[in-house]
Amino acid sequence: MTKFTKRAAAVLTASLMLAGVVSGCGNNANNETPSTGSNNEGTKVYKIVADNSFAPFDFMDPDTMEYTGIDMDLLAAIAEDQGFEYTIDNCGWDAALSSLGAGQADGMIAGMTITDERKESYDFSDPYFEGGQIMFVKGDSSITSIEDLSGKTVAVKAGTESEKYAQSVADEYGFTIVSYKDSPTVYTAVTNGNDAAGFEDFSVINYQIAAQDLDLKTVGDKVQIGNYGFAVLKGSNPELIEMFNAGLANIQANGVYDEILANYGIEG
Repeated sequence: MTKFTKRAAAVLTASLMLAGVVSGCGNNANNETPSTGSNNEGTKVYKIVADNSFAPFDFMDPDTMEYTGIDMDLLAAIAEDQGFEYTIDNCGWDAALSSLGAGQADGMIAGMTITDERKESYDFSDPYFEGGQIMFVKGDSSITSIEDLSGKTVAVKAGTESEKYAQSVADEYGFTIVSYKDSPTVYTAVTNGNDAAGFEDFSVINYQIAAQDLDLKTVGDKVQIGNYGFAVLKGSNPELIEMFNAGLANIQANGVYDEILANYGIEG
């Protein structure tokens, strides 16, 4: 069994376990309490926050009970390449944003799409992955296009580009948006028939469907294409952005980047 298959087969169970957990930054499932500071040699240790249920980018491996994913592996490879130290707190999307916005974390990596609106609050690295949104429905749904959503409810994850896209077209297509706190809850709402459809990053939902754990299918084409970036609070830690960019360029050049994506069944 390949590394991708093993992880894909287990990720839904782990994600659903996390869906019911309310976690604040500094109190994650690994009982880490990361804080910005220095190690014994006086070197700065950066505090990085991340999502906790956004496979294949951020999720808990049920075999090791440790967080893994593309974001985790990229950050580790970049830090090794550039020689900086960090702690990681997979406290969830909302908590991570709040922590970064309050200056309680040095950086955030969580499949975060770079947008002009977010640039007003954050400084971003160079793009490290191209994302985009796609509609999905239950496996036996008769819905074949966004035009079929009139009068129905649509599930999205709060505070994401999926929610933003749904808001931009809801009036045009006559559907009502229901926002949930994390991706697993969105998937459950659609598979249970509570909502007729959902919007999600295409790489994420396709990863879940490939695992054959979810009775879902995608409908239509990718929309609102955008790039993921590593973020810091605007005007802070410019050296961290510089190191991330340099390390990203190096691992893209030496093949490590493509190897990491391939481990999760994704092409670079």
